[in-house]
Amino acid sequence: MEETNVVEAVTGNVEGMKYIGAALAIGLGALGTGLGMGLFFSKVMEALGRNPEASSKIQIPMFLGVAFTEAIAIYSLVVALIILFS
Repeated sequence: MEETNVVEAVTGNVEGMKYIGAALAIGLGALGTGLGMGLFFSKVMEALGRNPEASSKIQIPMFLGVAFTEAIAIYSLVVALIILFS
């Protein structure tokens, strides 16, 4: 009888750890993405303020940077979903 209680406690603990792991994965991924985007756009605005004529040269790398930074958030979401549903 006591052995089944141990199995139930461990199983419940594993499910709880999955939720904590998924929350940490998406939380840290979103935190990193938010900080990255904030710093990135801060530097873009600073560069455009110093040299407005360079906007055509800055625009394409800016969009690529946004795409790569946003991909990190999507990867963290995928990792969180894998943790949650595995």
